[in-house]
Amino acid sequence: VQLQASGGGLVQVGGSLRLSCTATGRAFSNLGMAWFRQRRGKEREFVAHIDYTGTSTYYGDGVGGRLTISRDNGKNTLYLQIDNVKFEDAARYYCAAPGDTAPVTRIHDYEFEYWGQGTLVTVSS
Repeated sequence: VQLQASGGGLVQVGGSLRLSCTATGRAFSNLGMAWFRQRRGKEREFVAHIDYTGTSTYYGDGVGGRLTISRDNGKNTLYLQIDNVKFEDAARYYCAAPGDTAPVTRIHDYEFEYWGQGTLVTVSS
């Protein structure tokens, strides 16, 4: 599966942003998907996971309820909505897909086989 992330850019503190990740190739609708992010000077960290149906979500520690993962299987697209943006949200955001369709919640980067190129979110005051 090929993943193409988009939607990053410059956003002010308190603003909102929606990231998208479009999948091609393998059947997107069969795969649980996730978002990770990597802040400057930090290791990549888990942000959120969504099951293949879009009905079950799981968020990483410290996400704080301002980030919402969702998907549209008809459009082969994964989303991450970021509301009330904070400086700590500045990072490169990556979407990820596993190599199998097992219906499990995955939170570690080694559990994912396919990665998008990342989309950069920059936060200004």
